[in-house]
Amino acid sequence: MANDITYQMVTFHLGEELYGVNIMDVKEIVRLQNVRVIPNAPYYVEGIINLRGEIIPIIDLHKRFKIQSVSHSEDIEMEGGFIILNIDGSKIGIIIDKVERVVTVKGEDVKDPPQMLSGIGTEYIEGVVREETGYLIMLNTRKLFNAKELQKIIDIQ
Repeated sequence: MANDITYQMVTFHLGEELYGVNIMDVKEIVRLQNVRVIPNAPYYVEGIINLRGEIIPIIDLHKRFKIQSVSHSEDIEMEGGFIILNIDGSKIGIIIDKVERVVTVKGEDVKDPPQMLSGIGTEYIEGVVREETGYLIMLNTRKLFNAKELQKIIDIQ
């Protein structure tokens, strides 16, 4: 991580942890809606949604990273939703428990991730930022899926 640059991160909760993705990779954030299940999809693909005429595959990062889902009370359902990512021209939605806010992170505050973090392999993590209440885990959206997985997900569309 370069020290003299800043990152704009969209932050959100998955289970108990706070995650962030680069705002440049975020197309939009949408409310929770019904997901149509796709037979024979990879285990972490929840299904598809139709967003204004566009078919978008929805990924469950809880399954992908083996993270406990928080129990869905009514207020969580109000806060939860999908972050629609634009990964190399393909739109993919990820399920989040709660959207937080957009934060600016200084490059000098970003540390290398510890070897193992809540079951997530370090290959998915760009870096970790210490916050007052814990850590912000910066996900690398380009590495969430390898090329073969990405192709499978794109083929769903």
